[in-house]
Amino acid sequence: MEFDFLNPVEDEVLEYCFGLTSQQLGSKVVMHTQDQFPDVNKIKLAIIGVLDNRGQSIETKNISLISLRKELYSLFPGNWETSIADLGNILAGNTVSDTHFAVKKIASELLKSGVIPIILGGSQDITYGLYRAYDVLEQMVNIVSIDSKFDFGKDEEELSSTSYLTKIIVDEPNNLFNFSNLGYQTYFNSQEEIDLIEKLFFDAYRLGEVSNNILITEPVFRDADLVSIDLNAVKSSDSGNFISFQPNGFNGKEICSLARYAGISDKVSSFGVFNFNGTHQESILVAQIIWYFIEGVQYRSNEYPFGSKESYLKYIVPLDEEELIFYKSDKTERWWIEIPFISNVNNKLKRNTLLPCSYDEYLLACNNELPERWWKAQRKNLI
Repeated sequence: MEFDFLNPVEDEVLEYCFGLTSQQLGSKVVMHTQDQFPDVNKIKLAIIGVLDNRGQSIETKNISLISLRKELYSLFPGNWETSIADLGNILAGNTVSDTHFAVKKIASELLKSGVIPIILGGSQDITYGLYRAYDVLEQMVNIVSIDSKFDFGKDEEELSSTSYLTKIIVDEPNNLFNFSNLGYQTYFNSQEEIDLIEKLFFDAYRLGEVSNNILITEPVFRDADLVSIDLNAVKSSDSGNFISFQPNGFNGKEICSLARYAGISDKVSSFGVFNFNGTHQESILVAQIIWYFIEGVQYRSNEYPFGSKESYLKYIVPLDEEELIFYKSDKTERWWIEIPFISNVNNKLKRNTLLPCSYDEYLLACNNELPERWWKAQRKNLI
């Protein structure tokens, strides 16, 4: 029933893929056509287009994903075993809320089936519909947004790509545990918004901070469920987006690296690329972003929370007032720190859990300093 919201892949794309070689991606993806719908029980990744960008401040007329799909399917996959389907497009509903409802219902069904939805196109407020899809799983959700802005709005403001985060925080059921922003540019965000991020114990990394050391983002993605990319976080000289010109932002290599980190994360279960303006140059970039995400999924190591802690090296670091417990994977040499469950208070977490961290954070603890992300996670747990 939920998949009734989906329109088949455009005939122009199907004809294009028919002319590709057997080695190219378009020959390996199962397509939603007029005659058949892919069996979601046989796929790992589902590509879905959303043809509704009404939430953008600069609305692009007649949005189309045909060029983007052609660019994506012309690429050659690596030695991938991951099964992929293109489920077609969600058309713009009578209202923006109708579109969000369709995204929620479709993504919910895919998440329950263990399929990762990859949402293409649409304004970034579609992230709200994707977030609401997790309601059926009854779990706390961690969101990572690659964006130059935090996207807070006023309570009475209509939901849009620049205000969706407020609705996520305020609306019930409130399943948001953590929000992390990667690449914010200070002059686009008021001091009040920056202070609110701190007050809510969320994580935010400035553009320069990430560009100078992109490795700091890997633990952030490892703790994410939903990853949302605003293409306006990429500078226009690399994206080709001169409709909403951005002189500063991530370059093409950096945004693809971030997408690959998102894919490698064993926990990321949905991925979206939003605020697509339909230019040919941007289509090429987005196709490569998706390619790197899929490649990352292919090389997942299935560690925590899916593996057993017994195969990890355990490190206990005694501090003045705390005893921190770290785990290091003997498979990938990645690090985690334990967030303890406190039985006599109202915890958001229902058991001891592991927070992804870096080797540098372990060294900080060895120097008698509490890692900031551990401290924030503790405070969020008790709010």
